Amino acid sequence: MEKRKIAFFFFPVHDGQEARLWTTTIQKTTAYKLMKKKIAFIGLGVMGFPMAGHLAKAGFDITVYNRTPAKALSWLESYSGQSAETPKAAAESSDIACICVGNDDDVRSVVYGQEGVLAGMKPNTILIDHTTASATLARELSTATQQQDIHFLDAPVSGGQVGAEKGLLTIMVGGEEASFQQVEPVLKNYAKAVTLMGENGAGQLTKMVNQICIAGLLQGLSEGLNFAQKAGLDGEKVVDVISKGAAQSWQLDNRGKTMVRDEFDFGFAVDWMRKDLSICIQESQNNQAQIPITEIVKQYYDEIEQMQGGRWDTSSLIRRLT
Repeated sequence: MEKRKIAFFFFPVHDGQEARLWTTTIQKTTAYKLMKKKIAFIGLGVMGFPMAGHLAKAGFDITVYNRTPAKALSWLESYSGQSAETPKAAAESSDIACICVGNDDDVRSVVYGQEGVLAGMKPNTILIDHTTASATLARELSTATQQQDIHFLDAPVSGGQVGAEKGLLTIMVGGEEASFQQVEPVLKNYAKAVTLMGENGAGQLTKMVNQICIAGLLQGLSEGLNFAQKAGLDGEKVVDVISKGAAQSWQLDNRGKTMVRDEFDFGFAVDWMRKDLSICIQESQNNQAQIPITEIVKQYYDEIEQMQGGRWDTSSLIRRLT
């Protein structure tokens, strides 16, 4: 008789029904425990407003804070939750506190002080900073939170306002593996990809790489599409053709035709990119990386700002050439 190897499981299996029941029970138990977590969300700008909204729609107990109270009231008209008068009050009962504000100084203004987030958070809770900020700030916050037995993750996002609204952001995270594992299911409520890149600061450094690549790409698209127009070509037809070849990119697919149409009243604002590229340039001076094209494109964005284009989409670089 042929010898056979048999595997025994600790649950009975009949047509896979019990196995599926066991798996479903575990998933529901995990989801229930996750939903029990209380979340504070600090900052309800064009990114934070929809991000916090996705958490509310997912069923989390969420408390929001915004420096402009009217924005918090507007958020409460659209979603279920509570608002707080200070960052501290928002964070006092939270298991996780998320921040999404403008820059390093904005983060510090809501984190530190008697009414800051850290004044309200308890030991073994987790602070997540979604702001695109410096790696220096990420390391600073890592040290400050450790002193209170709070865990910290720097987690800048990419995908812009549309990505935030659709829940399709990309999140680059720096921090401890254990903390990341706890919050990953939460972050996936507004992200299509969430990746741990390394220790604190690695998330912000990865976002810098992202912005450096985008800046050079948009300048190349601006020059190419302006060239097409000057040559008398049908710009939109050019976009259709080259998007099928090696020139294809997200920026070409999503911004190429609007660039040709001279439409920029949407998307990721020039002012934000100027801030982000300044951070990249500062960090390059620390790590000795050469980013000459980025430095030039930053100057071009400064010119766009002087053209009153600070709120235009970053694809407006082509305006310099027309």
